[in-house]
Amino acid sequence: MVEQQADGGIRVEALTADYQSKAQEWAQRLGLPLEDTQAGFAVQVGASGLQIQQLGAQAPGPVRVDFVEGAAAHRRVFGGGSGQMIAKAVGVAQGVRPQVLDATAGLGKDAFVLASLGCQMTLIERQPLVAALLEDGLARAAGDAEVGPIVARMQLLTGNAIERMRSWQGEPPQVIYLDPMFPHRDKSALVKKEMRVFRPLVGDDLDAPALLEAALALASHRVVVKRPRKAPIIEGPKPSHSLEGKSSRYDIYPKKALK
Repeated sequence: MVEQQADGGIRVEALTADYQSKAQEWAQRLGLPLEDTQAGFAVQVGASGLQIQQLGAQAPGPVRVDFVEGAAAHRRVFGGGSGQMIAKAVGVAQGVRPQVLDATAGLGKDAFVLASLGCQMTLIERQPLVAALLEDGLARAAGDAEVGPIVARMQLLTGNAIERMRSWQGEPPQVIYLDPMFPHRDKSALVKKEMRVFRPLVGDDLDAPALLEAALALASHRVVVKRPRKAPIIEGPKPSHSLEGKSSRYDIYPKKALK
């Protein structure tokens, strides 16, 4: 069930009458109302799948997960392959494609990049609305001839990532990837549409130190933490080194070499 923490609440709505029954299913699953004239956000169901729309005059456009077209497709084709910084950070190399747990999956963008490079990915998303978008995007992409085999390497889990890592059953992931929501003070950092929509819904990951601690206890080979380039490291053990880009940085906590 989704906590109604966003200003004005959240409702579910069908964009056309054809999707009314589907909207009812999602409303029941998420524990949200179908009718709420005071809602500040709408989970919309339509021909393009599931999306979240902030309501109001100055609201940005809808947010949805699309692995087949748009930015994900462009990055898959033109993103630089295994030369990308995220690939180097998790240890992708010739003949090496680590098993990766993305414990802060969000909209699945980074996980999709790694899956497109051949990594077996497990994703955890704890915010039910974000997990719903991700589930919908994966389901739609599964039927695509090119993208289907990629998303087949992405398994989605829901719930609290810290609890799931602490109670992990079976073989541990070789690499755990963390990209916690960083408490931004700079208004310019909120320009991206996804951030404007999700920050009121998701909030900041104030338990990032516990997230790192659980990841370090579970990962067999390394933990990678993505941070804004100028942000401090997460409280706790120091990374051995970092890879720094224009806006982001990857702090790397190795345990043993990947082969």
